[in-house]
Amino acid sequence: MSASASHGPAGRIRIVLVGTQHPGNIGAAARAMKTMGLSRLVLVAPEKPLDEAAYRRSAGAEDVLGQAPVLATLAEAVADCRLVLGCTARSRRVRLEELEPSAAAGRLLDLAAEGPVALVFGRERTGLTNEELQLCHASVHIASDPEFSSLNLAAAVQVLAYEVRRALLGAAPAQAPSPRSDEQPATHEQVEGFFAQLADTLDAIDFHKGRAPDSAMRKLRRLFLRTDLTVHEVRLLRGVLADAQRMARLAREAGNAHPPLSP
Repeated sequence: MSASASHGPAGRIRIVLVGTQHPGNIGAAARAMKTMGLSRLVLVAPEKPLDEAAYRRSAGAEDVLGQAPVLATLAEAVADCRLVLGCTARSRRVRLEELEPSAAAGRLLDLAAEGPVALVFGRERTGLTNEELQLCHASVHIASDPEFSSLNLAAAVQVLAYEVRRALLGAAPAQAPSPRSDEQPATHEQVEGFFAQLADTLDAIDFHKGRAPDSAMRKLRRLFLRTDLTVHEVRLLRGVLADAQRMARLAREAGNAHPPLSP
């Protein structure tokens, strides 16, 4: 494996394939990656295990396939990631910032200096689910011909891998910053933990007033994802939420201890 694939920013760019239905497509995607100097492949709940067709279509990228971990969920695959971009068609219910491939590659490269980043591809027929898209910071759209917009999975990987390669070749050598540990960007797992506590807190204080919570949470997710939270900021926000949950619990206990008098 080339040095460019195993070290530096390229080594921190992760290609995640979710729910792939045909093992041969995984092999072809691995080949597309390796031709562009990428090696970090992660498989999430593929429908079938890697087989002869997968290795045959990898055509020299057997090492990329051989080291690819297989995980059960997308959340596990991107838990430590600094940035997660989902490759998807437009007109989805989950409204995310939409990036062209070149802009996506530039953003991946910028943040790969700080930690792992991920480019996520969904199933051949149905793509990523809305729940999976919720785990992404932004979406990537390949501007194919609307008269025939269906793009093969490996071809989509090739397009994005090529843009990443162009960005890598055009970038000046950079050194990763070394901020204090609590000033480092929060990981995907830490931010998702904050969102889970936020949802629980909104329920505890009856924020939704009987309305469905999904819409409010989608808007709040977009708001906080734009802020590029650090480890310290997530810790601070979770402390605020913990106090709000404590006060809500005390109010409930006080209400139970002194029920209203009957008329």
